[in-house]
Amino acid sequence: MAHGWAKLSRGPAGLEKLLTQISVPMPHLNALLLPFIELIGGLAIFVGAFITVVSIPLILTMLVAIVTVSYKFGFSSVNTIGLTPAGPKFGPPGYEINLLYIAGLLSLMLSGAGMFSVDAWLIKRRSNA
Repeated sequence: MAHGWAKLSRGPAGLEKLLTQISVPMPHLNALLLPFIELIGGLAIFVGAFITVVSIPLILTMLVAIVTVSYKFGFSSVNTIGLTPAGPKFGPPGYEINLLYIAGLLSLMLSGAGMFSVDAWLIKRRSNA
């Protein structure tokens, strides 16, 4: 949700330039859709609503992020590139964190959102009707 909000609050123009620079297909359309996928999808995951449906576009965004951004920086999410008197200097993260998000989404898709989720409430409501 935080990443979606950050993109949405800055507007689609800057995101479109970034997506164009990293060769994402249809950058204009993706600049309009991506913030909402992340914001609404993240909120749905947070409350446990429509997990399977919202996980698919979120997984796709992670796969695109791996291919277009993270892969060239390697696997590790912590890349130390130097040491300064102020402490370590870190480079861009690799694709480890993207894989972690994908694994978490797949886990939720397979196991369900849990007994306190909106999905569980909807199932219980349907079975009582």
